[in-house]
Amino acid sequence: MNACRALFAALVVVAALGIAPADAMASGPVPVVSPSPQQIARTSPDVRVPSAIVLVTDGSTDAAAKDLLTALLREHGVRRITSGGPGLTVRLGSSGGDVPAQAEGYALSVSRTGITIGGRDGAGQYYGVQTLRQLFVRAGSGWAVRGVAVRDWPDMALRGSIEGFYGPPWTNADRLRQLAFLGEVKANTYVYSAKDDEYLRARWRDPYPDDELATLGQLVRAANAHHVEFTYALSPGVSICFSSPSDVAAVEAKFQAVYDLGVRSFSLPFDDISYTKWNCDADQAAFGAPGQAAAGRAQVSLLNTITAKFGGTRPLQTVPTEYSDLKDSPYKTELREHLDPSVVVQWTGTDVVPPSVTTAEAAQVSTVYGRKVFLWDNYPVNDYEQSAGRLLLAPYAHREAGLSRYLSGIVVNPMNQEAASEVAEFGAADFAWNDRAYAPERSWPRALARLAGGDPAATAALTVFADLEHLAPTFGPAPWQPQAPVLAAKTAEFWSRWTAGDPWALPAMRAYATRIRDAPGVIRSGRVQSAFVTDAAPWLDATQWWGEAAVTRLDALAAATHGDHPRAARLTAAADALVARAESVKTGNTNRWGIRQALVADGVLDNFLTRLRTTTTP
Repeated sequence: MNACRALFAALVVVAALGIAPADAMASGPVPVVSPSPQQIARTSPDVRVPSAIVLVTDGSTDAAAKDLLTALLREHGVRRITSGGPGLTVRLGSSGGDVPAQAEGYALSVSRTGITIGGRDGAGQYYGVQTLRQLFVRAGSGWAVRGVAVRDWPDMALRGSIEGFYGPPWTNADRLRQLAFLGEVKANTYVYSAKDDEYLRARWRDPYPDDELATLGQLVRAANAHHVEFTYALSPGVSICFSSPSDVAAVEAKFQAVYDLGVRSFSLPFDDISYTKWNCDADQAAFGAPGQAAAGRAQVSLLNTITAKFGGTRPLQTVPTEYSDLKDSPYKTELREHLDPSVVVQWTGTDVVPPSVTTAEAAQVSTVYGRKVFLWDNYPVNDYEQSAGRLLLAPYAHREAGLSRYLSGIVVNPMNQEAASEVAEFGAADFAWNDRAYAPERSWPRALARLAGGDPAATAALTVFADLEHLAPTFGPAPWQPQAPVLAAKTAEFWSRWTAGDPWALPAMRAYATRIRDAPGVIRSGRVQSAFVTDAAPWLDATQWWGEAAVTRLDALAAATHGDHPRAARLTAAADALVARAESVKTGNTNRWGIRQALVADGVLDNFLTRLRTTTTP
């Protein structure tokens, strides 16, 4: 580990001299790692993975990190793992001289003398192994590991997802897959706030049946295995009597039941309720006439009581009833002045679905609440009318670098489609880990490549498909990310070249239309994760027909241009039938907006085909 410290000292010197680290160490390009590390440099030639290695651990070695490391080594050709003797030495343990002081930090070094992973804590060790996973490369018939030194830590303490959407729920298999994904991308938080779970909201007082408790226990154990904190969110605000000892006891009993399963992180959200009326007459006597200040007093009373009761757990979280604005109010004043300072307050930005989140906004709302806020980011959730019929596959974007100064963390609210949500979630985890190094144009392709298992053809097909599902709506009329920007640019270029008489305009456009048509087949060929293929099935079906219609329309235009009007007419009719078929593809009943047309590049591809038809048959 002292060698790692010396290497980074050398990197500081060469950086001061204006020399790129890769050039200074002359060991090849710095490998791509996600999330983007705080410090990474090429420090050694690649190290071949032998068939036997020596694994050195100590009493502080994290069990989950060791299990992951062992599995990775065996996947990459190691047949024999010993605790001593000759061979490449791999060390996994606790803090050392080079391990960052920050929680969840780790240091990783790879050289011919061995591989060392040191973590500030168990999570840091686990994340160090997740970085090592990304450093394996093919070397002839075997494998090698990139020779690098890494010192890394997260900018935000809380990073992950909140299952907080309305409509048909994730399955247990979805949730298990999500937990594994979160651990893979170094996210540490999963908030269980499923609106479909009636025991969280409508029947919050009732104890869980034994079978449902057992299912929750399975999720908690899976979360722990991936260093993900399972946060249990109970929403009693729809009917609670805040001054009732029995209702307060019911909240405590519900938390105790999941505490006994291993849950150590809790949330009491008060979102999407009325806070200008009481659920019982006694609350008016206890907290005053209904209104903002009285609601704040009542909520603070319960939150502080639960904080005291479960004081040995993680800090309690809450979603205030006023969760999507910046202005101060009597309600926020009560929380700022009287809420236990350990309670974590969530905020969704300046709207329920904000088009952007800036550091100035986060600074202002942190002042209003008297603490760093925890961003509940409603992207890529698609449970509202403006998102009806859509997959939301645009990158995580328009969140300003520097937010880590004012946010305690970010959890994104995903779609009803778990695997498809991982595209945006990948970017959110990247941003929350290292917001100043985050760039959507770099992170988004990595997210798609991950879904494709690194296969170039499948990644290219996913990139075409994701562009067709790029629109990101808000609750208002204007989207915050545009629809099909690549296709829109190509169609605009086509019309410009076509009207200028460029003979190559049509074949160039036809080539891209062919890629659209063929993308679903490539995505379904086995390289892309099967869960994503299942989630996206209706949209893949529609894409195939839209792509075929585009190719046929362009062929009709070519026929008309060459004077073959009978062929142009036949192709135009065929394209009309393909458009009708594309428009008839419906989503499954997977969202609360029900069965709708599966939208694909709407407003771009359909308009292009309409103009092509008009041009072909004036």
